[in-house]
Amino acid sequence: MKRFAIPLILLFAALAFAAPAGHAQGVVKITVEGPIHPIAEEYLARALDHAAKTNAAAVLVVLRTPGGLVTSTRGMVEKILASKAPVIVYVAPSGAQAASAGFFLLQAADVAAMSPGSNTGAAHPVTVGGDKIDEVMKGKMVNDAAAFMRSYVSKRGRNTELAESAVRESKSWTDQEALKQNLIDVVANDEHDLFRQLEGREVTRFNGEKARLSLANAEVTPYPMSLKQQILGWLMDPNISFLVLAIGALALYAEFNNPGAIIPGVVGLIFILLAAFALNLLPIRFAAVTLILVAFLLFGLEAKFTSHGVLGIGGVVALTLGGLLLVDGPIPEMRVKLWTALAVSVPFGLISVFLMSIAIRARRNKVTTGEQGMIGEIGVARTELAPAGKVFVHGEVWDAHATSNIRAGESVRVRQVNGLRLEVEPAERQQTLPAS
Repeated sequence: MKRFAIPLILLFAALAFAAPAGHAQGVVKITVEGPIHPIAEEYLARALDHAAKTNAAAVLVVLRTPGGLVTSTRGMVEKILASKAPVIVYVAPSGAQAASAGFFLLQAADVAAMSPGSNTGAAHPVTVGGDKIDEVMKGKMVNDAAAFMRSYVSKRGRNTELAESAVRESKSWTDQEALKQNLIDVVANDEHDLFRQLEGREVTRFNGEKARLSLANAEVTPYPMSLKQQILGWLMDPNISFLVLAIGALALYAEFNNPGAIIPGVVGLIFILLAAFALNLLPIRFAAVTLILVAFLLFGLEAKFTSHGVLGIGGVVALTLGGLLLVDGPIPEMRVKLWTALAVSVPFGLISVFLMSIAIRARRNKVTTGEQGMIGEIGVARTELAPAGKVFVHGEVWDAHATSNIRAGESVRVRQVNGLRLEVEPAERQQTLPAS
């Protein structure tokens, strides 16, 4: 038995160690499209961690982006360079772009690939919001971005000088131009073509280790965003964030004008918190937030004072400017569009003024219920008031006390309510003109 025990133990040990190797045939696939922001960075980080835990053969990042935030781009590049599994960045489908931040991500990959008809480059750093800066600061930004590009492109064995020109001169390339000038490794029609071309290729990892790709028969497993990432990714669109913020503010506005309604208050609070959470991840201007608050103030003043629409128009202008300037994005896709700002501001201004005017008129109107509602009402004396007696008011007979004697059948006006007794006075007789 001892003669067979040792070989069996060795066999089981070999099978145990061989299991992860067989598991390494899978490819984890994610799709990064739209602006690069903190949610995209978090999504990539989770996918790379998942690939490391499952011992995946590679991570496929299908990329399509116009650019994004520098901080998120740097974070994503760092995670790609430190990935345990080889990372393939594939600009797809045809017609897609990997501009600005996308070019940094493409160059960071172990394998850089593009689909026919795609383009990349234009990685010149842009100041947040596109504001003009002095030449010294501009030079610092460009030099820093160029050094960042050189720091890893040279280790990938690609054309460092040309890659740097995308930063300094905003150069861009088609897929064929990038392939011929050694900026990418492969041009592939689709994923199957990509894996076929990469089959057996040896890549040098950023840490200097060699890895041979075996992907021809690999099982591709899409790695989806979590529900939180999907919601925040949707809210990271500045146009959506501004719309959600406006709806939340309007709901709270309705709650303040109608205390106790509860539903508008709950909805408003949830929407504002969602917008605040998303905007906290985006570069926002606090001056724009001030403009939005001023717009609310002007809407309230328009309903209270007669300005013939001047205050309301000022509120719409302030809210529109606040929306346009709210998100300080480096690319147009990360800013609130003019039509979005107008589509939110004009209806919001009209609704706000309408709700406020209703509330103010309601506060100014005379109370028509309870004891206060009785004062000023006209009734009829059922008995002679000398000075006490009975009167008929609001469909009921009341005990009444008059300031002077009133004959039965005469009209009386209620002056005051003392418990269940009314203080009345003779109603003014209507003057009639003599017939001609």
